[in-house]
Amino acid sequence: MTPKKFFIILLIAFFAVLLITAIYVVSVVSYGLPSIDQLENPKQNFATQIFSADGELLDHFYIERRVSLPFDSIPPDFINALIAVEDRKFMEHWGVHATRIFKAAIKNTLAFRTKEGASTITMQLAKNLYFSPENSLKRKIREAFTAIQIEKRYTKNEILEMYINTVAFGRGAYGIQVASRVYFNKSPLELTTSECAFLVGLLKAPERYNGIVNYERAITRRNLVLSLMRDEKYLSDDEYIKSAEEPLNLAMGKDKRIWTAELAPHFVEMIRQKLSKENSIQGYDLYRDGLVVYTTLDSRIQRYAKEAIEEHLTKYQQLFNKSWSWGNNKKLLNDLINKAIKNRPDYIAAPENKKQDIANSLKNNKRFIDSLKNAATTLQCGVVILDPITGAILGMVGASSKFMKEHADAKYSLNHVTQIRRQPGSAFKPFVYASSLGMGMNPQSIIECGPYTYTNPETGEVWTPRGTGHCEPGETTTLYQALAASINTVSARLITQVTNPEQVVNLAHRMGIESNLYPLPALSLGGAGEVSPLEMASAFSTFANQGIHVKPYFLTKVEDHFGNLIQQQGKSHEATDVLDKKISNQMTYMMEAVVNYGTGSKIRQYFKNVSAAGKTGTTNDFADAWFVGYTPQLVCAIWVGFDDQRITFTEGYGYASTAAAPVFGIIMNKIYNDPRLPYKQKEFSYTRDSTDYSSQFNIQLTPTPENFDADKQPDTPPKDTGTNANKPKIIFPILPKQKDSSKINRQLIH
Repeated sequence: MTPKKFFIILLIAFFAVLLITAIYVVSVVSYGLPSIDQLENPKQNFATQIFSADGELLDHFYIERRVSLPFDSIPPDFINALIAVEDRKFMEHWGVHATRIFKAAIKNTLAFRTKEGASTITMQLAKNLYFSPENSLKRKIREAFTAIQIEKRYTKNEILEMYINTVAFGRGAYGIQVASRVYFNKSPLELTTSECAFLVGLLKAPERYNGIVNYERAITRRNLVLSLMRDEKYLSDDEYIKSAEEPLNLAMGKDKRIWTAELAPHFVEMIRQKLSKENSIQGYDLYRDGLVVYTTLDSRIQRYAKEAIEEHLTKYQQLFNKSWSWGNNKKLLNDLINKAIKNRPDYIAAPENKKQDIANSLKNNKRFIDSLKNAATTLQCGVVILDPITGAILGMVGASSKFMKEHADAKYSLNHVTQIRRQPGSAFKPFVYASSLGMGMNPQSIIECGPYTYTNPETGEVWTPRGTGHCEPGETTTLYQALAASINTVSARLITQVTNPEQVVNLAHRMGIESNLYPLPALSLGGAGEVSPLEMASAFSTFANQGIHVKPYFLTKVEDHFGNLIQQQGKSHEATDVLDKKISNQMTYMMEAVVNYGTGSKIRQYFKNVSAAGKTGTTNDFADAWFVGYTPQLVCAIWVGFDDQRITFTEGYGYASTAAAPVFGIIMNKIYNDPRLPYKQKEFSYTRDSTDYSSQFNIQLTPTPENFDADKQPDTPPKDTGTNANKPKIIFPILPKQKDSSKINRQLIH
């Protein structure tokens, strides 16, 4: 073959390859490219942001946790680091860097593997916006053509802005706005040069260089980025040395559990569930459209509530663990084991002839048994704090700190503020007393407090409640004293002789209780219905708001990605005039006695010099401990107990006076000692004569009687313990007489 013929064949082959390549490229780009509309309006998944009332970011709802950031809010050091590492000729090329592609092709061919990439920032943006992560020649060709189209339609700064807002930084963070929070708990403009270099270094392999698994590897990668910035003249030698010597103070890894990493997980989950069903945001995607949700929660109050729970329940969990014996509860343990085994996926999926083997293996697995014991005996709680005037939920703790720390998915667990229903015990008595005041009684009305038996006139059923406050037959007391001491026989007399169960149920529902209540005499002791802590806080807010009930709410407004209003809480909240103002003031006056020297007096060990009112509640066998109370400006409901109601406190430490009431004192002490918070009113606003007493009677904090022991004043005891000699009667301050009370009371009671 002559050289000329060889050259002709070679030339034909070259053009044939070129033609085949051209045909292939045309076939690849003839479909699968974004449309003009998609290029001009790229669809990005932006996370919904949830903010507290005081402007703190609480959480995100997202498919990709991404929040858009304008170009002028992106740190220049981050942009410089990005260009130095990813695309040094970014400002010069037109979307595709031909020289870089040619060099990469030669190196990869000689190495027989993909040794070097040739993607520009624009090509990477095209991949992030329009293509799957599939590693193929087709995708690369489409990326290149799309990059050229992007460069035609957007400026370099706009391309950088889009890229920086879409790129993945690992740990569920997309875009620098979220990444700076996740890794450093800072806004982007607060990042140092070193921190910017670290974040750019993550882009190559986020999980490899995040500094959590291998800190030294992260430092090495960051320093490489800094050296490239120096090479491109973005940093001087001195700036490079200073940044390279800076340690990485990562926020990641310090707060390993949701309890500490997320401020209000159950509150946020409650919002997610509501918005998912909300008609007003139909047409928007809660996880992709970058909505901004503003809430009523105050981050400072929320922190104080969490701290109080942590302080109190940590000690109480230890106390319970010492007193609880599984040896005395073998049947319960066996029931828990059998139920847990039957609910396991491997047991359910196993053939019938293998199930017993699995069960036997698990029953002998100490780790499995210990985990069940721990879960069953984990103390739980629900705490909610409201503004009684507006109904705004200011704080919410839906589970105990121990539970939150031990369960990675705890934010989706049972919310013990809104999703449980438990008997309220004596915490329900204020509704009985308020109904009785509506019948003409008053705080100094005299009523018998000794043993009491009620016979239902229709059924003949006999009911004899326990809890006389150590009153002998025929002895009397005032309503004021009876509520402070939580005397059961007085509440029983009130609901059967003064008011009636139907009236009490009706009043409780109008005040904010939404759960079903049964109109039975046992309702006077909180035993004829189950309620949630949020309902109790809502109802007690009626007392605090001088008879006006305002329905609780937690959303203030929702905006779209561009700041357009989608939904807003109206200024006029759902308010109902329920109680006569005088009655609500009388109830506040009486419940102050509960806190000052009644069953809630433990509160005064933590919280002093501010008026407070409320009521404790302990259910049978110490199953539930409640305290619902309020100050002149805040209402708080607290429930403490166990998820499995067969597990209860074992001794007198389970009384609400010590198990729940101190939490109220700890929270309020923190709030009222914070000068940043607006809660300065220390006395209730009702006037001295608003409770029908003479103007000479001074309604102030009353000192605790010397011989009163609140710990020995059970609300609803499981059994009578001790003798009268061991539990002295309460001595209260003498109240001034009211003009017409004795005649009314003698007619009603005797």
